[in-house]
Amino acid sequence: MNLVLTRIDNRLIHGQVLEAWVPHVQANCIVVASDIVAANPLKRLMMKASVPSRMRVEIGTVDDMVRLLLTDALDDYRILLLFGTPAEALRAYRLGLGYQQLNLGNLHADNGKERFSCTVFLDLPDLKDLESLDQAGIKITARCIPADTERSWRKLIPEIREPD
Repeated sequence: MNLVLTRIDNRLIHGQVLEAWVPHVQANCIVVASDIVAANPLKRLMMKASVPSRMRVEIGTVDDMVRLLLTDALDDYRILLLFGTPAEALRAYRLGLGYQQLNLGNLHADNGKERFSCTVFLDLPDLKDLESLDQAGIKITARCIPADTERSWRKLIPEIREPD
């Protein structure tokens, strides 16, 4: 398994991922692990249709995508893995998906979510999920696009900011 980027972005496949991140990490396969999208055939179809035909796209539940990634079926690909939420990223990790880094892209505002950067809004369950991943040794950074400066997720959270 050759994960070149593991990212939480609640928009999943969209222009920023296709136009900025795919070329930056030279991905030739996008894997979307989202129970919500997996349950919606129209969303799956629209996401797949937005990706150039030269790229492989796999969209399914978190459980199904972890099973796929743990086989050798995608060994010849440079994989950009997308989750919609911190809970999905944590569940994948707990199911045995070994990734070392996690990029926080866009996590939009919603009821009960607090703004931590211009593109990252989190609530207490999100923070707990990220803390669990951090404690497991995953390097978590916030970076909207490749040209942005990578920032530790802890620098976004006032009560647990790391020294500069």
